Amino acid sequence: MIRKDLVKTIIADNQARALPLIWKRSLDIPASVDKIVSLTGARRSGKTYLLYHQMNKLLHQGIPRQQIVYVNFEDERIPFRSDELDLILQSYRELHPSIDLSECYFFFDEIQEAPLWEKFVARIYESLSKHIYVTGSNSTLLSREIASSLRGRTLNYEVYPLSFRELLNICYPSINQVTSADQGKIQALFQSYIHHGGFPEIIKQNEDLRIKILQEYFNVMILRDLIERYQIPQTAALKYFCKRLISSSACDFSVHKVFLELKSQGYKVSKNTLYEFQSYTESIYLNRLLDKFDESFIKAEFSRKKTYVIDQGLGTAMDFKFAQDLGRLLENTVCLELIKHGKDMAYSIQDQTECDFVVKEKSQIIEAIQVAVHLEDQQTRNREIKGLINTCKRYHLDRGTILCMDHEEEFSMEGVFIQVISAWRYLSNL
Repeated sequence: MIRKDLVKTIIADNQARALPLIWKRSLDIPASVDKIVSLTGARRSGKTYLLYHQMNKLLHQGIPRQQIVYVNFEDERIPFRSDELDLILQSYRELHPSIDLSECYFFFDEIQEAPLWEKFVARIYESLSKHIYVTGSNSTLLSREIASSLRGRTLNYEVYPLSFRELLNICYPSINQVTSADQGKIQALFQSYIHHGGFPEIIKQNEDLRIKILQEYFNVMILRDLIERYQIPQTAALKYFCKRLISSSACDFSVHKVFLELKSQGYKVSKNTLYEFQSYTESIYLNRLLDKFDESFIKAEFSRKKTYVIDQGLGTAMDFKFAQDLGRLLENTVCLELIKHGKDMAYSIQDQTECDFVVKEKSQIIEAIQVAVHLEDQQTRNREIKGLINTCKRYHLDRGTILCMDHEEEFSMEGVFIQVISAWRYLSNL
């Protein structure tokens, strides 16, 4: 049983604590919309700091600190039961009896840790305050509970590790891309980015510490977000599955193939269980799956998937071969950058040739993007150009884009204008 005096101490401590300085993110959360604002994303991707940023905005607007209530549900001192959540409100009232709860702003971090949290939040929203912000590291969990109790009362935003544009603004806030010296800085930063990723905590760390931190992220995801959350008994099979998922980044991923591998090693786990694992890993933002584009929703849904680890730095920390494969690193980076900027994507196969990414808008293809480290090898050049042209012609696009590490040119072929551009330039201007 949680003591009320402990909850009061935690609320008071959070109100007394100085808010940290925040790196500006491109995601702009509305200050007051009479909606429950939910932030979902991978652990350590920056959700808590976005809450801090929102609190700072309120303070600058003249909202007193006493009207801001922050509770981190991963605080080991307060493992709330569902019947104890009201202690937060009781404790606040005793701390600040003169303040009406309708004037308060509630910030609930990693709220999925509290059972039946959605009923508690719904009660606050309906009867006490419209100013509620929640975060969670499980998109399926939050969306299911929001749908059941909070439908129509929420705005959800997905939070990812830093984009390259965000990292560029942090490291070189006033950089001028015109000069060759500045371009050199951007290229060097991009080289680091495609190997180390964009988790905010690792940006200023040295190489060895980065790897240890990212490996710890992975371990916490597996233990807390998967094994404990979903009560998974087949822990060895789960760890193998997750590592195979990461090692397959920017490649096809086959549950059936992993099933056969596990079976050959003596693991007794059903294929249905592995499909559940696949669903779970996406829900906790370990990876993203990309469908093959098809006008038929059913065919697209059941097409073979390509998998992309949620952060290329996490991938390099967990899989040596992936860390050494510049082509897959670049493709994974581009995929995540497009996702971070809200692009609806798939990949395309036409006439036995592949185009890495097609961008959709209202089920129509509006852009085709191919990714290649370089085009110096004639066989590689022919393959990449052919895949792009076949996709452009199939979907009536008059232009396509090839992203390379540091090569740029423009040309037309078979009625399609092709722009080859450095990936760092393209992504820094998204």
